[in-house]
Amino acid sequence: MMKTIAITGGKGGVGKSTMAILLANKLLSQGKKIVLADLDVECPNDYLLLKNSSENELKKPVEKVFAQFPYLDKTKCKKCGLCVQKCRFHAIFAPPNRTRSGSGQSPGQYPIFLPELCSGCRLCANICPYQAITMKKKVTGKIYQEKIAVDFYLVTGKSKAVLEETGPVVTKTRQYAETLGKKMKADYLLLDTAAGMHCSVIRGLLAVDLVYAVTEPTPLGAHDLELILQLIHKLKLPVKIILNQADLGKKELVEKIAKEKRVEIKYRIPYSRKLVEAYSKGKLQEIDIL
Repeated sequence: MMKTIAITGGKGGVGKSTMAILLANKLLSQGKKIVLADLDVECPNDYLLLKNSSENELKKPVEKVFAQFPYLDKTKCKKCGLCVQKCRFHAIFAPPNRTRSGSGQSPGQYPIFLPELCSGCRLCANICPYQAITMKKKVTGKIYQEKIAVDFYLVTGKSKAVLEETGPVVTKTRQYAETLGKKMKADYLLLDTAAGMHCSVIRGLLAVDLVYAVTEPTPLGAHDLELILQLIHKLKLPVKIILNQADLGKKELVEKIAKEKRVEIKYRIPYSRKLVEAYSKGKLQEIDIL
């Protein structure tokens, strides 16, 4: 049965993607079949860190991700403003009319939809008393697949630029990776989430077998580690800590939190010039230090 491990971290720049690849390397060296899914869909970079991606660009997508956005039929719209009032994402705007004197406002403008803020929830279409709003599909993201080595596949999700709601792209990317893993009878599915604690991160964490929380020995690293551990605890998921650059900074800040939360520090990764050089050259696949 395929085991799912999420690699996450509250703070960006702590080496989350690096650790995800190093973990894949370790498991691959043990003869395991691996699927690594990059769920940081706003800024995926795993493909840049692996040597098979020498062109530094994603190739032809294997699947597109669609979402539905509202479309206004002005021949039916009565400018009642109900959709503007009820949209909880503030994704609908109706500019007010100005009086001739320039002072005061009066209603009566057509609503303007802001797709960057729209979640595609369909509320506006469902409540419009004049059936003036319909939903139309638009591409919000793409999924890419690449064979890195024998028994090692990388799945990358990438959202459309300035897309506010990236959760559906994360979900579709994860589903694609899960299907691929089952098809190739993978031993492990590794999920490299985005940094932070927002909805897109949560979609990558749900129902996994284990979470690795990556951090660094700095005050900000410790602060965000504590927050991400609180989130993981609420999701009732088993978790272990990876302390990157463990020989720099103040490791006692992280050790204190680990002790208070009763979470094991599974790996302590020292600063390594070899690792930095491999990172900068996109050759992390050659490093095995876990």
